Amino acid sequence: MIEVRGLTKRYGAKVAVDNLTFGIEPGKVTGFLGPNGAGKTTTMRCILGLDYPTDGAVTVDGKPFRELAYPMREVGALLEAKAVHGGRSAYNHLLCLAQTNSLPKRRVGEVLELVGLSEVAKKRSKGFSLGMSQRLGIAATLLGDPKMVMFDEPVNGLDPEGILWIRNLMKALAAEGRTVFVSSHLMAEMENTADHLIVIGRGKLIADCTMKEFVARASGAAVRVRTPATDQLVRAVSAKGATAGVDEDGAIEVRGMTSEEIGDLAFGEGIRLHELATVRASLEEAFMELTADSVEYHAGMPGQGTAAAAKATTIGSGV
Repeated sequence: MIEVRGLTKRYGAKVAVDNLTFGIEPGKVTGFLGPNGAGKTTTMRCILGLDYPTDGAVTVDGKPFRELAYPMREVGALLEAKAVHGGRSAYNHLLCLAQTNSLPKRRVGEVLELVGLSEVAKKRSKGFSLGMSQRLGIAATLLGDPKMVMFDEPVNGLDPEGILWIRNLMKALAAEGRTVFVSSHLMAEMENTADHLIVIGRGKLIADCTMKEFVARASGAAVRVRTPATDQLVRAVSAKGATAGVDEDGAIEVRGMTSEEIGDLAFGEGIRLHELATVRASLEEAFMELTADSVEYHAGMPGQGTAAAAKATTIGSGV
């Protein structure tokens, strides 16, 4: 298990992470979300001992990362796929990692086969596409057969088949009882992958809950109803304090009542229903709503003027 307790990290006057506390448990895929500049990468670097906290502590199975006897057997991490010597082949890159971490040579061939790079194992990595580099980074992450894995934007550069593969890989690792921690800006992909979410903004914790609980917090939840007695049902739910609107296709969208409550009400009023379904906000909608006050960098729209647009589209460093 990875535990973050009161983590604070400052770079001069900039507070990248602000008193952050959460735990990452084994047996599930935990998604790590936040706007640009929220402190995600800094937090992951602190977990791996690449940055030292200004305050607070981060432990891996009760120890700081630097005290682990065989770190690659404990934690595998992919933070930067292109962090590879371009003159080395994929095989030699992994072999060097294996030898310096007392890992068996056979693991090199095993992970190359796992990520689909066996045929290009002897080619220099400087000629790799972003997707191939991503696969090589994932191979390095899994080289020590670690109990915990951390991925920062693992699907970058991958084609649809590759995205499906890494999604299934993360789920399989979690099913084996490993700790899986993944940061991504692709909400649709995270919605299909993560069981639990850690959401931060401006270095502070916004949410530490299941995917279902996070989406339920958004105001986008509604109930879609279709009935031949549209006006009667609208009056009935309005009398209960709910709000109802009729779409162009004749369906009623009700807010303020659950599908069970609407079904019971319709039964009591003798109203026949043709459709009764809960329509929840997507993860993307929930994320945009619940992190709106934490967005540090706002992009402008065309037509704002050159100076205004240049200022509005300033992109953060992603610390």
